[in-house]
Amino acid sequence: MGQEVCQGTVKIIQGNEAIVEAAIAAGCRFFAGYPITPASEIAEAMAQRLPQVNGVFLQMEDEIASICAAIGASFGGMKACTASSGPGISLKQEGVGYAAVVEAPIVIINVMRGGPATGMPTAPGQQDILQAKYGSHGDYEIIALMPSSCQEAFDLTYKAFVLAEKYRVPVYILSDEIVGHTREKVRIPAGLKPVERKKPPKEGYQPFKAGDDGLLDGMPAFNEGYKLLIEGQLHDENGNRAAHLPEVCAKLTERLCKKITNHADQLVDIETSFLDDAEIVVVSFGSPARPSLRAVKDAREKNIRAGYIKIRTIWPFPEKKIAELAAKAHTLIVPELNIGRMVNEVKRAVAGQVEVVSLPKLGGLLHTPGEILAEIERRATVCTR
Repeated sequence: MGQEVCQGTVKIIQGNEAIVEAAIAAGCRFFAGYPITPASEIAEAMAQRLPQVNGVFLQMEDEIASICAAIGASFGGMKACTASSGPGISLKQEGVGYAAVVEAPIVIINVMRGGPATGMPTAPGQQDILQAKYGSHGDYEIIALMPSSCQEAFDLTYKAFVLAEKYRVPVYILSDEIVGHTREKVRIPAGLKPVERKKPPKEGYQPFKAGDDGLLDGMPAFNEGYKLLIEGQLHDENGNRAAHLPEVCAKLTERLCKKITNHADQLVDIETSFLDDAEIVVVSFGSPARPSLRAVKDAREKNIRAGYIKIRTIWPFPEKKIAELAAKAHTLIVPELNIGRMVNEVKRAVAGQVEVVSLPKLGGLLHTPGEILAEIERRATVCTR
């Protein structure tokens, strides 16, 4: 692959490799992790690629240490990430909450597999979507992006570093075993530059004083003369412990949440097809998006007015946009590789105005286009009786 990322080229690479190349293109120069299927190729590729760009790869003793090392590296001035799957992501949760409170801009890659517990290490799943939002304790918000192809694994990983720096927040890539291990064409855009990390003015600097939009003004590193005070207890704008000050703690907790939820409209990332006259719309995310689109096209050939929505930013959930896009439909179908979790977010978004049908699939198998098409046809038949 050479030293820097070969931009303006097309390569046949694995989804996990695409994530690594995108991270390096975005300026990631630190990775800490622990091997686990189906995410191990990310650590392997990082171990090869980071030394080529003067970066640092650390094989850590466990997952908690991995995410904490990434947090420390971010305050050392590096763009940092970690990757894992299943039980490894569970172990990282204390670090996720810490990163949210100290506003560390790290990227967490979860190549999802079937669970719970050790689960199905070599099979895909989407059973960690709620964990990404609610996995750590206390109130906080994160951003989570879901690729459905190797191309999106590259594009969304680069975007994850952009969002992490802008919002000073942990950003998840919720990939899965299918995306991670699929090998296909990836177009690496020309002109990609490392994501900029803004340095705030030193005079009068307060590390946790936010602007009116709730966001911090850039991010300095240790040993640059900013007198940074970073720790996990709730704190005032200077970083001093404030657990004994209810108003200060309430204000900080509210800002940590609203700096994401108040920008939800700006974070929406949705792809649509065939919505103009759609009566039945398939709402998908991650790997099920590809058989969903095939099923919608097949339905169209049968003169069924089917439409397609693919959600790429799953958290914050784009509830306003889903309600707007689904307004003309009478039925939404939600295929997902879990017991049926995100269908409840879709139901909440449309607030009873549209029938919402869950199409879950467990056992480590992806929906076939035929299975989704059969549900579309069933709903079309029901509505024409």
